[in-house]
Amino acid sequence: MTSQSQGIQQLLQAEKRAKDKLEEAKKRKVKRLKQAKEEAMAETDQYRMQREKEFRLRQSKIMGSQSNLSDEIEGQTQEKIKELSGSYNKCMESVIQQLLSMVCDIKPEIHLNYRTTD
Repeated sequence: MTSQSQGIQQLLQAEKRAKDKLEEAKKRKVKRLKQAKEEAMAETDQYRMQREKEFRLRQSKIMGSQSNLSDEIEGQTQEKIKELSGSYNKCMESVIQQLLSMVCDIKPEIHLNYRTTD
């Protein structure tokens, strides 16, 4: 009977060691999953920061281009305004003279379609 109880004791001890090993493996697994999750988060954060940096660079290039384009358009507009003002000042006197001569110099004539009724 002692040999049987020794066998049972050995089995119980083996079972306990197996249970401990399983628990230890589960703990390692949980620890490794947590570590993998942290690594994945760090990697995604790094990728996100890289993409945001690229986005900011592209945005600054585009916005810089737009501001340059806006300045260029503003300059062209001012140039055109000056050109039109100069043309206006140059031609204003002659146009006013033409209008006044058309309005003030009246030449009475009978219209072609006028018919006298007798």
